[in-house]
Amino acid sequence: MIYHMLIAVRSVGLSDSIKFEAKKIKEGGKKNIFKQKFEVREGEKLLKASHCSLSTEAGPVAGLLFISTEKVAFCSQRSVTFKSPDELLEETDRKIEIPIRNIRGVDLNESQKKKMTIIIEDSSEFLFMDFLRYDKARQNLEEAILWQSCQAERS
Repeated sequence: MIYHMLIAVRSVGLSDSIKFEAKKIKEGGKKNIFKQKFEVREGEKLLKASHCSLSTEAGPVAGLLFISTEKVAFCSQRSVTFKSPDELLEETDRKIEIPIRNIRGVDLNESQKKKMTIIIEDSSEFLFMDFLRYDKARQNLEEAILWQSCQAERS
């Protein structure tokens, strides 16, 4: 009985991943998704896009974490449905955009659990977890922060 429940949960995750991969291919890859979902500044370079989940009060939300030379951005894999003030059902992607210059700290202490917490200027925290390639995402985030601090020193 427990075995069947575990298989069912795994199948749903695999199904979602396959659908998301198909969406990525259809939309022209991760770079195009990044350009479609977020405003990209001139000279901004996408360093890495990683599959992960964003921790929310309602539970983890699967999606892509984009790390560029200018920002860390997250876009949910599935649209979120909500009621608008005029009682209409609306769908939207869950998106977060954090300028690198606003990052005040990154907690990488839970690397065994493949988690990272990004702390921004107003002390808000964003917990990203379940990375497929955690080490690569961590490395690219560190590079982006270093690059941004070098740019700030030049200004």
